[in-house]
Amino acid sequence: MRNTFRALMVRENEGIFKSKVEDVPFDQITENDVLIKVAYSSVNYKDALSASGNKGVTRNFPHIPGIDAVGKIVSCKSSRFNKGDNVIVTGYDLGMNTWGGFGQYISVPAEWIIPLPAGLTPLEAMSFGTAGLTAGISVYNLIKSGIIPNSGKVVVSGATGGVGSLSAAILSKIGYNVVAISGKSTDYFQRTLGVSEVISREDFITKYDACALSRNDFAAGIDCVGGKILSGIIKSLHYNGVVTCCGNVASGDLNTSIYPFILRGVKLIGIDSVEQPLQFKEEIWNLLAKDFKPEFLSDMVQIISMDELTHALDTVLKGGSKSRFVVKQ
Repeated sequence: MRNTFRALMVRENEGIFKSKVEDVPFDQITENDVLIKVAYSSVNYKDALSASGNKGVTRNFPHIPGIDAVGKIVSCKSSRFNKGDNVIVTGYDLGMNTWGGFGQYISVPAEWIIPLPAGLTPLEAMSFGTAGLTAGISVYNLIKSGIIPNSGKVVVSGATGGVGSLSAAILSKIGYNVVAISGKSTDYFQRTLGVSEVISREDFITKYDACALSRNDFAAGIDCVGGKILSGIIKSLHYNGVVTCCGNVASGDLNTSIYPFILRGVKLIGIDSVEQPLQFKEEIWNLLAKDFKPEFLSDMVQIISMDELTHALDTVLKGGSKSRFVVKQ
């Protein structure tokens, strides 16, 4: 094994943050239970925040971002795994303050690691990544709350983003009638994600967030943006409807009405994928490998090299990505 490995290193100089692919000495990695040779990682909004120097995500620099990784174990101090095992690591502190998947190697605690499920290739695992895990948890919660395909339409916001697009694709795969909130072309959603209807953000807000209680057009919702969109979804649900929320791209504020909750029994469920118990994460990953795997998963990603990462991170930070970026190491 070489004495160095390639990684996208973010460095701070007098408050200015710059990213560059470097050869990093192995002795700079903080030693943990398991050393993994990364095969693929994926690009998330949180990675873009880390690379831009957001101290709410990453406190100390220099740093290697990448909150997702899949790869093969090189060395291991844990009895749970063996050298050569293919594994997934997402969430916890990976890519935040622990060096992450934008390097060719990561060193992590065994408690963060999930075996790569049968039915998923490493590339497919990172085509999902944290976004897919979050989408899977969101869909899982709708099902556990009693929402079935015959319950009615399910509305998904932020459907051009990672979590939203994967949520829509998963729901369509398992038989739900999906309405996407987005500005993207209808053809993309119908062909790739399998949605039945697309409504613009502006039209949705005008139609459903104007009063304290709106038409009850949807059985459930998955919200990835927050703000007025989430408020409109809450107001437009059936009796005993359910909406999950996992993002704040539009706004971190929620100004809504109490009436959907006390007159329709609506439920709002918060979704976090970072600190979930490992056993629950493994359950969701197994669903993603089987029942939740969309037919056109490969059409939803763009594979890039490490040398293309800086541009991809900038694109994601500005909200200009049209597909998920997967980094091949």
